[in-house]
This record gives sequence, C-alpha cells and structure tokens, in this order.
Amino acid sequence: MKITQDQVKHVAKLARLSLDEDEALKFSKQLSSVFEYMDCLNEVDTEGVEPTSQVTGLENVYRDDEVKDSEIAKDLLECSELPLEKDQIKVKSVM
Repeated sequence: MKITQDQVKHVAKLARLSLDEDEALKFSKQLSSVFEYMDCLNEVDTEGVEPTSQVTGLENVYRDDEVKDSEIAKDLLECSELPLEKDQIKVKSVM
C-alpha cells in the first residue's frame, strides 16, 4: 500500500502537527514500508491458530490492600521542616 505525501499531511493536520515537504516525503516512504510489511504478514496462513494476547504464561499477582501502622511514620513527620496538620505535612495549594 502506497501512502502519499498528501495523506501524510492530512493525518498530520488532524494531529495538529506541522510538517515540511521533506518530512512529509520521509514519513510517506516510512509508512508505505510499514504497510507493505503488514500486507506481507497478511499472506501468512493463520488458519487454526488460536489468538493470544501474551505468550509468557505470566499472571498478575493480586493481594488485598491492608492498612498497617508504620513504625517510622512519626519519625519521618518529625524530620520535616514544613508545618504538620493532623499527622500530615502541610504544603501550599497546588490548584
């Protein structure tokens, strides 16, 4: 599949990107190569191949969140040069 410079410019405009002529030419060649490779991959016979999202066999390990008292929290709060309020460090408003 051949991607033209005009198509690249159109997509760039939609993405609010500015491209000069050299960049449009460069990207049209690169995108054309990518789409040609995808066409090549489409020729591979995948009949009977089960779709997979990952192949490593790894699984996420989940655990329940548990609130625990920290033995060093009080020491850390005492180290702060900033004022404390309700066992928290008071900082300036961000918004």
